[in-house]
Amino acid sequence: MSVRKLLVLLALLLLSSSALCSDKLIALTFDDGPRPYVLFGSKGEHPGPGLVSVLDTNGVKATFFVVGWRLTPKTWGDKRYEENVGITCLDAAQRLVHDGYELEDHTYSHVELRSAERKQGEQWVLGDVNRGAQAIKAVTGSQPHYLRPPDWIIPDDARHDLERQRYQLLTISNDNPVAMRDINSLDYLCAGKHPAGCPKPSLAEGVLKQIEQREKHGVYTHILAFHELSTTTAVMPKLIAELKARGYRFVTLSEYMRLVGSKRSSAQSRTGDIIPRDVNLRQSTTATPDGSGRP
Repeated sequence: MSVRKLLVLLALLLLSSSALCSDKLIALTFDDGPRPYVLFGSKGEHPGPGLVSVLDTNGVKATFFVVGWRLTPKTWGDKRYEENVGITCLDAAQRLVHDGYELEDHTYSHVELRSAERKQGEQWVLGDVNRGAQAIKAVTGSQPHYLRPPDWIIPDDARHDLERQRYQLLTISNDNPVAMRDINSLDYLCAGKHPAGCPKPSLAEGVLKQIEQREKHGVYTHILAFHELSTTTAVMPKLIAELKARGYRFVTLSEYMRLVGSKRSSAQSRTGDIIPRDVNLRQSTTATPDGSGRP
């Protein structure tokens, strides 16, 4: 082999390596907010840094799936569980947008939509999703494109109608390509004074194990689903540092969809039959003193 051909081969290898590294993507997402005491830090018995401070320190822009009722004026959260830190949910949302974070739809009422449809009909479900979207648009100036239903549960007819309205629904369904499925962090099982079912040995390790399982089948792009919880904020520095050390780059959900959604391959689709079906299964929860409740 000539020197010139060898140099060309080395250049191609370097480009391939660079492309591979740049394709290792994480879309970090958080549900159930805005919760000002989580986003900007608690002043209560156990004060700590806010989630926004942690993300900013690590140079990470995340996507927040917010609940519409929280975006009403003078609302600062659920009084049963959440601390008033002098910042309303609406103010918190405006700060997030100003700082370059994305807001997407987690419905207005945050109820389980299949049960809601049985009780109140499909039009109520569609209205609740669109009402949440309108609340977000009033903050951002633009219509949200992505919907994560509470518990990832939504009736098929409502799903189809919302897709016709050009919503893209986030899912853990094995019917979708692996890279387009959420990784359910199970962080809501770690909340409260007496958590039960939290991943072992730790929440961060549990998420990393799910990522490693997908990597074994050639999937290096992941949407991580967390919640606005103080216990989740506490593990973020370690998790972000570890993922960066493994070559991952953090992007917003819209950027993730632009980069990954356009590259969905049949090879990724086929891994749905390989990766164990229980990797992302939703586990039922009840509300905790940290205000977690359902995703």
